[in-house]
Formats: sequence, structure tokens, C-alpha cells
Amino acid sequence: MYAPDDDSRPAQPTAEQVSAAVHAFRLLSDGTRLRLMWLLSHGEYDVGSLAAALGVARPSVSQHLAKLRSGGLVQTRREGRHVVYRARDAHVRSLIKEILFHADHEVSGIPRHD
Repeated sequence: MYAPDDDSRPAQPTAEQVSAAVHAFRLLSDGTRLRLMWLLSHGEYDVGSLAAALGVARPSVSQHLAKLRSGGLVQTRREGRHVVYRARDAHVRSLIKEILFHADHEVSGIPRHD
């Protein structure tokens, strides 16, 4: 592999950054959580709406959301008696979009692009 001799290489991520990224990928390695994040990347939902959209029991959705929230991937706000969830920020939305675009290329045979 070619590596330039000058200082034009990007700085290596810190150990803390790598650890946080690995934790996020671990959270997203579950199919239900990835599907939840796809929905939450496109809008706000309460637990009941998410459960209905995915066909998953409410208690299971709540447990997955708790993990995603503790991992910093989702945030909440109260709307009356309901707690509404959404993807935390544009970085998280972009991550979900890109990994699913990558998966689409893998399963559909769409040519890769640089």
C-alpha cells in the first residue's frame, strides 16, 4: 500500500473515538435496531408507532430504544403523555443512510462508485 512521505495523511482517530465508533456499530449490528434507526432517520415516532411499523412487540421496541438512547444514537422529547424518538443528529442520519446504500449495492448488484 502506498503511503505519502509528507504530512498530508489524515490524523489517526483517537482511542476514544474508535471506542465510541465501535460501540455505535455494535448497537447497529442488530437488525431490529437498524430498522428502528432507519425509521427514526426519517422522522419522529413514539414506541407504539414504531412497534406497529416494524411488527415488533412494544416491550422489545422499548428495550432496543433504551440501548440506542444510552449509546447516543437517538434522542427523545415529550409530547403530552408520549415520548417521541428521533435520530440524534445529521451524523447519525448520514451513517444510517450510507450503510443502507452500501447494503443496497451489495444485494442488488448496483455498480460501485468512488
